[in-house]
Amino acid sequence: MNGDASGRPEDAAVALLRDLTGRAPEGVWSAPGRVNLIGEHTDYNDGYVLPFAIPHRTYAAVARRDDGRIRVASTFADRPVEVAVADLPGLFPASTPWAASDEWAAYPIGVAWALHLAGAAATGVDIAISSDVPVGAGLSSSAAIEGATASALNDLWGAALDGTALAGIGRRAENEAVGAPTGIMDQMASMLGETDSALFLDCRTLEARAVPLGMADAGLAILVIDTRVTHAHSSGGYRERRASCEEGARLMGVAALRDVSVGDLGRASALMNDVTFRRVRHVVTENQRVLDTVAAVHASSLEAVGDLLTASHASMRDDFEISVPELDTAVQTALDAGAIGARMTGGGFGGAAIALVAHAAVPAVSDAVTAAFAQSGFTAPHIFEVTPSAGARRDM
Repeated sequence: MNGDASGRPEDAAVALLRDLTGRAPEGVWSAPGRVNLIGEHTDYNDGYVLPFAIPHRTYAAVARRDDGRIRVASTFADRPVEVAVADLPGLFPASTPWAASDEWAAYPIGVAWALHLAGAAATGVDIAISSDVPVGAGLSSSAAIEGATASALNDLWGAALDGTALAGIGRRAENEAVGAPTGIMDQMASMLGETDSALFLDCRTLEARAVPLGMADAGLAILVIDTRVTHAHSSGGYRERRASCEEGARLMGVAALRDVSVGDLGRASALMNDVTFRRVRHVVTENQRVLDTVAAVHASSLEAVGDLLTASHASMRDDFEISVPELDTAVQTALDAGAIGARMTGGGFGGAAIALVAHAAVPAVSDAVTAAFAQSGFTAPHIFEVTPSAGARRDM
């Protein structure tokens, strides 16, 4: 879902809307992708997560139209997709598959559908989308589209929903319109992100608070290592992991794995087969690692944060089995080159790793990972630094 590489994505969105309508937009709204510092596959288990918004954003340039139709276009699709406002209630779940070339449109149109079902007075709009959030890298390009679209329609349709409610709209669009069984972490991070802070989120209560990271003051950077191995949340591996978690909760007699502690794992091992137990063990220990990471940040113990990141990767690799050779190579090479900690981030089966690195070590870590990928015959990675950034907003 990448924007026009020739310029800024916000300019590309405005230009696309002008091409589409011959008019200037009534406004431009944007929302960021996110990096999950720690807390993977805990969100749909009612657990804890610690993501932050990144500088890469998706922009939606929007103008009203008076014929009761919604048209969406993007710089990454060959043609616009158009539906009637009157048809919104019956659009999803889709009774017939969308054309493959139009599947991207389920994200913004799904948001319109979910907002309309939530009571918003839907009217006709043109929406032009452009983005510089890398696609398939586990950085929530989908939540960025949802957040930008939801923010725009919330204003133009007078829905007056807050950021948490709009995150729920995005999640419903992703779950029911797109068909990806994800939790709400991505949408919350995209809507509520704050500069220089991570978002500590209780996915059961949706209580969220900013956790200042102080990365610059500590002389640290977070590197994203995009392996260029694309993934899709609606694919079977993600669904299988979620089903295992639900089975584990059922066997433990709890509503969700959030209610299982590390001390309960002995009992869990006696109740379930090896695969289900290892899935459960990852989620239970990952929840504890999120709490320990927040405590370590508060104590300014960033070395401890690094150890927790690395332990998280081992758990995802061995217990949840969602890593791939490129991710393991990125993590191990970064650690060998001096990173304080490293882990894969996102849903797994591809995507990106992150590394917590001293500023002075950024070139060495980047060079080492690039060389290791070349030696292994992998596609060259895309490596870049990210800083915790602001969430969804109106830009003009």
